[in-house]
Amino acid sequence: MAKPNTEEEKFAIPILQGVLPFNRATLPAEVLAGLTFACLAIPEVMGYTKIAGTPVVTGLYTILIPMALFALFGSSRHLVVGADSATAAITASALAGMAVSGSSEYLALASLLALMAAVLLIAARIIGLGFLADFLSRTVLVGFLTGVGIQVATGEIPGLMGINTEGHGTIAKLKETILHMDQTSWPTLAVSLAVLAVVVGCRRVSPKLPGPLFAILGVIICSWAFQFTASGIAVLGAVPSGLPALSIPDVDWSWNLFKQLLPTALSIFVVILAQSAATSRAYAARYEENFSENTDLVGLGLANLGAAFTGTFVVNGSPTKTEMVASAGGRSQVAQLTTVLIVLVVILFLTGPLAYLPNAALSAVVFLIGVKLIDLKGLTAIYKQARSEFWIAVATAAVVVFVGVEQGIIFAMVLSLIDHTRRGYRPKNSVIVKNDGGWHSKPISAPNQFEPGLVIYRFSHSLYYANTQRLSDEVTAITRASEAEVQWFCIEASAIDDVDFTAGYTLRNVQKLLRAKNIKLVFLLVEPHVRSELNRYGVTALVGDDAYFDAGSDLLSAFHRSSVTA
Repeated sequence: MAKPNTEEEKFAIPILQGVLPFNRATLPAEVLAGLTFACLAIPEVMGYTKIAGTPVVTGLYTILIPMALFALFGSSRHLVVGADSATAAITASALAGMAVSGSSEYLALASLLALMAAVLLIAARIIGLGFLADFLSRTVLVGFLTGVGIQVATGEIPGLMGINTEGHGTIAKLKETILHMDQTSWPTLAVSLAVLAVVVGCRRVSPKLPGPLFAILGVIICSWAFQFTASGIAVLGAVPSGLPALSIPDVDWSWNLFKQLLPTALSIFVVILAQSAATSRAYAARYEENFSENTDLVGLGLANLGAAFTGTFVVNGSPTKTEMVASAGGRSQVAQLTTVLIVLVVILFLTGPLAYLPNAALSAVVFLIGVKLIDLKGLTAIYKQARSEFWIAVATAAVVVFVGVEQGIIFAMVLSLIDHTRRGYRPKNSVIVKNDGGWHSKPISAPNQFEPGLVIYRFSHSLYYANTQRLSDEVTAITRASEAEVQWFCIEASAIDDVDFTAGYTLRNVQKLLRAKNIKLVFLLVEPHVRSELNRYGVTALVGDDAYFDAGSDLLSAFHRSSVTA
C-alpha cells in the first residue's frame, strides 16, 4: 500500500528503501533471481533498441546506471526500471522525421527526451502531480499497449524476412513488405524461424527458461561457425565495449527544439507514471508492503537522468520485467542490483561475440515482445464485462496503429477523461422508499415517496456543471409524478463529495422552484466540506440551518413534527 505523504517526507531524499531491511537468509535467492533476470532481460533490451532506433549497446546501458539509481533511490522493493516497449515506441515515433535512426544526432535527441522526462518526473514530485497517473484508465491502457504491440510486431516483419523497407508507420511498412515479397532472403527467414521456435518452445516447457538467451547464444555460435554473412544474412557488426561516457546530450539547446519535443516528453511522462505506479501498487499489495509514490517519482526521475547522461533512451517501470524478477524469487532491489553487476561484466568483457548476432534474430525477439503486448485476454474480459469500454480500448489501439504512438497516448488520456465525465454526467440517481420497515433505494419512478408528502432523492455523484441539468430535470419529474402532494423534498447527499459554482447556482434555482410549489428543500447526510460549499454559495441562507440532518431518524422526526404543526 502507498505510504501517506507527510510534510517531513516532502523534502526528504530517502535511499535504499527498496533494499532495506536486508535479509541475509534470502541473499542466495535474490542473487539467483538477478542472474535469471539478466539472462531474460539482456536479449530483450537489445531488442528494444530496434524499437527505439538506437545502437544495440544502448539497450545494455538502460540496465546499468538507470536501474541502479532506481534501486538505490526508489521505494518499491519490486519495481524493475529499464527499457520499455511503449516508451521506446513513443521515442521512435517522435524522432522518425528529425534525424536518421541510429545516428549520433538521433541518439542525442533520444537522450534529451530522457532528460526532459526526468525533469517532468522530479517536477511532479515537487509540485504534487503524481495524480496524473490516474488519467489513464485500465481500459485505455490495455488498448494503448495492444496498439503498440501490433505496431511493434508488424514493424519487424520485414526484418524477419530480410526485406529492406523505407515506409514509416504500420500500414506503410506492411504495404512495402507485400510489394517486395520477391526480395525475401530465405536464409534470413530460416534464422528468424529458428529463433522464434526456440523462444516459443522454451516458453511452452517452462516460463522460467531463458529462451531468448538460448536462442541468441545459439545463433551467435552458428553465425561465427558457419559464416552467416557469406549467405547474405546481415549481422550487427562490432559493438563497442566499456562503460558509457558521462555527457550532456549533444543537441541544439534551443527553445524551438524543446517546444517540438515537449508533447512527446509529456506523453512519455504520463506512460511512466501510469505503468510504474500501477505496478508498484500491485506488488506492494501482493506482498503486504509499503511504498511511497513520491519517492518512486524521484527514483524514476534520477533513473532517467542516468539514462540521459549515459547516452541512452527513456527508462520506465516495467510490469513484465517486474513479474520476471518476482517469479524468479526476487523480493527486493538486491535482485536488480545483481542484474546490474552482470550487465557490467557483459559490457566490459563480452560485447565482442555480439558482432556475429544476425539482425533477424533481434527482429524475432522484438516480434515476440510485440505479440506479448497484444492483450487479447484483457480485451475479451473488457468486452464481456463492459461493452462500451471495449470500444474505447479498440479505438485507442486503432489510433496507435493507424496514426501513431504519441497521438495514441494523447487520445487515450482524452478518452479516459471523456469516460470519467460521461459517468459523472449521467449518474444513476434514485429515490429511497420504505421496504419491510427499512430503507430501500429504487430507480426514479412512481411511487417515489418515502412517506406521504416526503420524497428522499439520492444523488449519486459529485454535483458539477455537467450534471446539474440532470438534477433539475429529475427534481421536476419527481414532484410532478408524485402520487401525493409533496411537502418536503430531501436530497440524500452521502455520495456528493464536491459542489461547484454552477451546481450551487442550480441548487438555489431548485429551491426557488420548490418553494413556489410550497415544497420545503432539506438535505440528509451532507459532508462537512460540502456543507461549507453550500454555505458559501448561498444555499444555506435560502433553506436555513435547520434543513440539514445527520441521520434518517432526525429527518423523519422533524417531518412528522412539521406535519402535525401544519
